[in-house]
Amino acid sequence: MTQMMTEQDAANSELIAFRLGAQEFCLDIMSVRDIRGWTPTTPLPHSSQYVKGVINLRGAVLPVVDLAARLGFSPAEPSARHVIIITQVGNQTIGLLVDAVSDILTVDSGSIQATPNVASELARAFMKGVIAMEGRMISLIALDSVLTRDQAGQGLPN
Repeated sequence: MTQMMTEQDAANSELIAFRLGAQEFCLDIMSVRDIRGWTPTTPLPHSSQYVKGVINLRGAVLPVVDLAARLGFSPAEPSARHVIIITQVGNQTIGLLVDAVSDILTVDSGSIQATPNVASELARAFMKGVIAMEGRMISLIALDSVLTRDQAGQGLPN
């Protein structure tokens, strides 16, 4: 069974918006598997500083990445208000620790602007673009870049 997509459907993306400190970010909703409240993690020895540890998710061991620390911000001090966004990239499932999920957005691809050239190479590698919407500036995360092993070092387990 195939579904016909209109040109407008193809041009629109659904994104999940979340906060890290005072900044808003978003990622493609198709890569999100679940959103859970903060659960304390079990630390992993010799992992990268942005890997908070692992949690048990329905019998599977899942690494949790402090997205603020991964993006170069101050590490999060997790509390009951924090959430873990369970994401899937390829065959890898990872939890992203964020301050809060704020919105589900529908944007057309024309409203996503390129990451400014004044950003560092690393910042441009992690960002697909920036969305100016309703007086907000929302950075679109390139989830595959955030989670790749060669940029992440050896901190993320398989």
